[in-house]
Amino acid sequence: MLTKRIIPCLDIKDGRTVKGINFEGLRDAGDPVELAQRYSEEGADELVFLDITATREKRKTLVKLVTQIARRIDIPFTVGGGIGSVDEIADILHAGADKVSLNSAIVRNPGLIDRASRQFGSQCIVAAVDAKRTGSQWTVYISGGSKNTGKDALQWITEAERRGAGEILLTSMDRDGTKSGFDLELLSAVNDRVSIPVIASGGAGTIRHCIDAVKTGKADAVLAASIFHFGEIEIADLKKELGKSNIPVRNIET
Repeated sequence: MLTKRIIPCLDIKDGRTVKGINFEGLRDAGDPVELAQRYSEEGADELVFLDITATREKRKTLVKLVTQIARRIDIPFTVGGGIGSVDEIADILHAGADKVSLNSAIVRNPGLIDRASRQFGSQCIVAAVDAKRTGSQWTVYISGGSKNTGKDALQWITEAERRGAGEILLTSMDRDGTKSGFDLELLSAVNDRVSIPVIASGGAGTIRHCIDAVKTGKADAVLAASIFHFGEIEIADLKKELGKSNIPVRNIET
């Protein structure tokens, strides 16, 4: 079994890290550059940085922030939010990001995955999917979770892989910020259909939730925000417990 990754997520609004519940009720969680450095030092495997209210007018500000973070950390990080073209992907990667996370843009224009993966390599392209349960299936939402596309999430994820996405960042909107555990049924359903890595997002509240995401949901990585931002779980403690559960992780402190 390949090592499983622990990934703190920095949701950015107006240059600050924020966190909400079900994509609403945002509260301040600190300076993103300082948090990024802290997580790098504490043993996080990667970082995900999402500008949740990105607009074209803020793009230069985002690139500057990416550069600042890249100078302070020594782990891979993924940047997303409002990235809608090959040129914008290039700007973010040149600023120091290792991968880009694409969501609304690729739903509206799936061919962007093909072009981006050919130009930069599939390892740089993360297809982010915000999925909400609708009866017995899951539906894709875009625009920061505000717009229901009507797309079946499992079908869309399969298409994203076929077009060249190298990884899936899978967020359960129903579980986001609730700390009630990951949507294991959704995770399992996705992992049964794709061969690329899947990052579990939405619902982390306890160490047990993270263990279940890997063992039951078959996730390749576990992403969380508030449990790390507000000091509820230390990364080192989480890695120790994953190791005790026979889940391979990097750099377990003793």
